[in-house]
Amino acid sequence: MAGHITCISPVDGRVYVDRPTASEAEIEATLERARAAQKAWRHVPLSDRAALVVRFVDALKGMGPEIAEELAWQMGRPIRYGQGELRGVEERARYMAEVAPTALAPVVPIDTRPGFERYVAREPVGLVFTIAPWNYPYLTTVNSVVPALIAGNAVLLKQAAQTLLVGDRFQKAFDSIGLPEGLFTHIVLEHGQTEAIISGGHVDHVAFTGSVEAGRAMERAAAGTFTTLGLELGGKDPAYVAPDANLKFAIENLVDGAFFNSGQCCCGIERVYVHESRYDAFVKNFVELTAQYVLGDPLDQETTLGPMARANLAEIVRRQTEEAIAKGAISLRRT
Repeated sequence: MAGHITCISPVDGRVYVDRPTASEAEIEATLERARAAQKAWRHVPLSDRAALVVRFVDALKGMGPEIAEELAWQMGRPIRYGQGELRGVEERARYMAEVAPTALAPVVPIDTRPGFERYVAREPVGLVFTIAPWNYPYLTTVNSVVPALIAGNAVLLKQAAQTLLVGDRFQKAFDSIGLPEGLFTHIVLEHGQTEAIISGGHVDHVAFTGSVEAGRAMERAAAGTFTTLGLELGGKDPAYVAPDANLKFAIENLVDGAFFNSGQCCCGIERVYVHESRYDAFVKNFVELTAQYVLGDPLDQETTLGPMARANLAEIVRRQTEEAIAKGAISLRRT
């Protein structure tokens, strides 16, 4: 029996999206279609592949208002910022299409040897499995999907449960421009199915963005298959304010770095070290700028700070706050 993947909206706590996971027969058929489509796609001229990707970007941009609202409901990003991610998607995708002829050209060594022709050819790997996160679901997805398709590969996308509709938007955009059937597929999977696809050697490359522990699971699943992995995992991002720092510039960027997307960023600022000579002024102005955020309903255009994507994440922050205060931190909440 198929399971279900559910998105609980942080706006009101209700089920916003509920989807059955793919059956084993559906997974097998999807993999077969992808392999068949890729065999033909790899022979399509590079310029044509890149042109299709540019058309995909245009199709996705046309869905901007709907995407902004869906992101607010799915993961709490204020609607006023919803289309900003699409601008990043467009910039990256167009750049990748532009540089593809150079990036994918054969590498010819400078030193030559009479009687030998030496070069390194750029060949598609085959089937790329993108496992995307929810915090920047469009940017992180396009980072692997677009170059994979331009390079002549087929793509299987598993979007995070919290942002399932992002996968639907990618599928709709690709379908609308006439991308060959089976070449790109958004598929709904649970963790066990994902691991089985990798451990079974059914894909040639995995592009994953997520937690360190999930990255370890990917490595264990891929062991012995020779499937290559691209892992962007979590970390701790510190900042240091030096004695000669431009304080206004530092504060503006560190406040934004700490609070944009409710702090749910791969490179979000989690620790700030300030030189003692700048400490008092830094804290005062940091607090004042932070107080200007408007926390509220992400569907309200006035809101600049939405809820965290899931209740358990908010609980983690509450516990961290309590621990910090217990260890001597001072709470500067507005009354």
